[in-house]
Amino acid sequence: MQNSVGIVETKYYKTEDKIILESGEQLGPIQIAYETYGTLNAQKDNAILLLHALTGDAHAAGFNSEQDKKPGWWDDMVGPGKAFDTEKYFVISSNMLGGCSGTTGPCSINPNTGKPYGLNFPVITIEDAVKVQKKLVDYLGVKKLIVAGGSMGGMQALEWAITHSDMVESAIIIASTSRLTAQGIAFNAVGRNAILSDPYFNNGDYYDKEKQPEKGLAIARMIGHITYLCEESMHSKFGRHFKNETNGIEKPNFDFNIDFQVESYLAHQGQTFVERFDANSYLYITKAVDYFDLAQKHGSLTNAFKKTNARFLIMSFTTDWLFPTSQSKEIVQALIKAGKDVSFCEIDSPCGHDAFLLEFETQTKIVKSFLSKAAGEKNATV
Repeated sequence: MQNSVGIVETKYYKTEDKIILESGEQLGPIQIAYETYGTLNAQKDNAILLLHALTGDAHAAGFNSEQDKKPGWWDDMVGPGKAFDTEKYFVISSNMLGGCSGTTGPCSINPNTGKPYGLNFPVITIEDAVKVQKKLVDYLGVKKLIVAGGSMGGMQALEWAITHSDMVESAIIIASTSRLTAQGIAFNAVGRNAILSDPYFNNGDYYDKEKQPEKGLAIARMIGHITYLCEESMHSKFGRHFKNETNGIEKPNFDFNIDFQVESYLAHQGQTFVERFDANSYLYITKAVDYFDLAQKHGSLTNAFKKTNARFLIMSFTTDWLFPTSQSKEIVQALIKAGKDVSFCEIDSPCGHDAFLLEFETQTKIVKSFLSKAAGEKNATV
């Protein structure tokens, strides 16, 4: 547990009022699962809000118990002396609205019926998720904020910087985009269709059933996971190797069962995902990602960034073809046109889109430098 935040507790905050969603519907009360690391200072201005990717949760760092074998999803980046240094910052991580790890979502109990929402849960957007996160941040007493996230987390960070420009001082956007391409939407659509076509989906009402839409959710995860890797990483991990071998010689099965090592890997990813995630949540969160489009919402990307006062750090990865560097550069160029302070770095990595979860050493150096400069400039103006 060297440089770890140690044992942490997932906490819960419940809003008593309702929020008006972007769709016009109302939702509430809302429970928010969250964790915090470090201490909020007297000025209440040393907070960092970490925003998770598509299937993440509030558990970003440390361990929830002594028996935990696996730490939080960004443990390499959060802790004493790490990129998000808990000796300097009060770090917050919350589960997104619509999720299935403690924050209100389709598997939560609908107070009007006493049963899980299922598909009666309203369709949500990234803007709605930020509204809920703002409730939590206000509850914690935070006055000024740094926001940081990768992938979908980067989308949330962009929304935060624009919508709450009076609060957000810096934004760190990693392997993200201001809007999905048609190809990105297509991958999400295929994943959703796999779930909707599962014979046990039962129009989203499966929580008390013996059979769950596991096959559809597993296929959705397999499709998504392909986009998180890249050709180079898949070739180095699996090549065209067969799963089975006889006398040291790899041989095909000559049937339609799992044959190649890459097939076995994807099947494993699908199965482990089913054990921790909800099929309805996958539908809602991928739809929220699809709807996110800052240029459409504000007239142009440059117009969107005119509303923010934050300093930006934008990072991309060379082999990320889901959210390629060109999309990060589009954000950078719009920020420059809007007259904003922006730093950009493309990191050479063979890890594809997943690099933001893996390339922690390089990211740590860049993030530390950015935060140090931001803190220096802030202190100089006090």
